[in-house]
Amino acid sequence: MKIIGTKNQFNMKSKLFSLLIPLSLCTACNNSKANSVAVNSSPADTITVFTLPAIPPMLNTPELRADYLVRHYWENINFADTNYVHHPEVTEQAWVNYIDILKLVPAENADEALKGLFAQAEKEKTSYLYLAKLADKYLYDPNSPMRNEEQYISVLDALIATPVLDDTEKIRPKARRALAQRNRIGTKAIDFTYTLASGKTSTLYALSAPYILLFINNPGCHACTETIEALKDAPAINQAISLKELQILSLYPDEELDEWKKHLSEFPSTWINGYDARQNIRENNLYDLKAIPTLYLLDKDKKVLLKEGQRKNLRG
Repeated sequence: MKIIGTKNQFNMKSKLFSLLIPLSLCTACNNSKANSVAVNSSPADTITVFTLPAIPPMLNTPELRADYLVRHYWENINFADTNYVHHPEVTEQAWVNYIDILKLVPAENADEALKGLFAQAEKEKTSYLYLAKLADKYLYDPNSPMRNEEQYISVLDALIATPVLDDTEKIRPKARRALAQRNRIGTKAIDFTYTLASGKTSTLYALSAPYILLFINNPGCHACTETIEALKDAPAINQAISLKELQILSLYPDEELDEWKKHLSEFPSTWINGYDARQNIRENNLYDLKAIPTLYLLDKDKKVLLKEGQRKNLRG
């Protein structure tokens, strides 16, 4: 039975996508204005407003207008003026709005736009580092509701290629880029061995189902408990499991087995619940564990379809 097809068939990818997307929105996004973001400034300040580019009137579709805007969004900013760094009310708000607009264009367009922005900022290292800091805060930090690994990869590519940073300053971007490439959407997830409470072992690649939901978690943490309950209460999830269209593998990546065993009763019997006995995932960075819990939706060939990391809160 296929999941995606007729109207009566179960659209697994769509259902899980809506489930895994964070529900919280960045407050700053709700404060965006149509044409500019103003700030109260002293008379000596040169930075008082962020001015959007004028979109040519012949671009009369939302897609064309969004594409033009992301490519020309920063053209009225002089990145050689480091005064912008001291006005987050202007520049940080503009960045938040910009990230929001990037959602409206194809991924390849967003990639080009972000790399173009950082190339433009190479005029002044202070401004360049400030933009990199904003990218860390909004695209990389697991606490950010705007976290976006694909967009952050574009930023990392820019940081690695730029002549603005020296080799030492590129060490961290290179390490993060290597980790982000692992289990990236569209690639095959890395195989690993897990152990059940009974002592039996198996591997991720030994699982056989049209879809596999890999749920890396630390039972007892607040975010993990919320996610467990949300999955247990989701009709679409339960339906897919009963139809054998979906298999959930819950994986504990840490070494405190007594804590893991204490929470075993919280997991449905229809799930596979295991732990990483050799600590291979954490020790060898097979998966990015900065956000716990983390969910990966895989297809039958173990290709990553969706991934979502939530707030890290290991001890509640």
